[in-house]
Amino acid sequence: MLGYIVIESFASPEEINGMRDRMNVLLDGFDCSVTSIFSTKNQKESTDDHFFESADKVSFFFEVVNWLVNVAQVTLDSLVTETKKAFDDEGKLKQSKQLSINKVGHALHEHEPVFKSFCSSGKLLSMLVSLGYKSPAIIQSMYIFKQPGIGGEVVPHQDNSFLYTNPTSCTGLWLALEDATVVNGCLWAIPGSHKNGLVRRFIRDENGVHFDCPSPDYDQKDFVSIEVKAGSLVVIHGDLIHQRLRRRVDHEPLYVSS
Repeated sequence: MLGYIVIESFASPEEINGMRDRMNVLLDGFDCSVTSIFSTKNQKESTDDHFFESADKVSFFFEVVNWLVNVAQVTLDSLVTETKKAFDDEGKLKQSKQLSINKVGHALHEHEPVFKSFCSSGKLLSMLVSLGYKSPAIIQSMYIFKQPGIGGEVVPHQDNSFLYTNPTSCTGLWLALEDATVVNGCLWAIPGSHKNGLVRRFIRDENGVHFDCPSPDYDQKDFVSIEVKAGSLVVIHGDLIHQRLRRRVDHEPLYVSS
């Protein structure tokens, strides 16, 4: 077993266009004109707060590393290793907000009808039941961007580290809204790595949020690319080691994850 399954043509062109069109509307309506820059000292606490506040909202996350920008619910994606940030040292966007967003989440499936319709569709439920789920529940959804000229990679990780249950029960669903290739930022995974179980957990305690142990060192030669066509659904075992590398081109690849 590879630890992932690719289901081609899972989403129709109409569904893909509907999600992309709705996201364009959301971005157009998002006001990022007022920003407040936090100091490095306060960055972690503010980042944690904004991340948790986004659990039941539609929040916007920018590509940012050295500064945390407080706009509605804006925070730093803790897994992203940055190569070029979206904001300058004064906290101003270097380019349009449409080309600066990292992701939108984490409750699109609850508040946005287009996304809710897809996430509650019969075909999605049937697929999950076929995997052994009796009462599947979507607990978060994200619309993720791979932007031109900015942004970094998402380091190797397991979804069960963040969405932990006992016994573990997380399955990731990664829907390509555009052809995803090694050039524009497709998924990469270590086939069969899910068989080794959960490596570490991301926990919340009196010290904030953090991993309970350091990340192992992974050999990049063990990763294989998962290139898919638009509309393909990648079903990911919660213990699969996977990552996203930074994009190499300047056209617009988009995908949605739930």
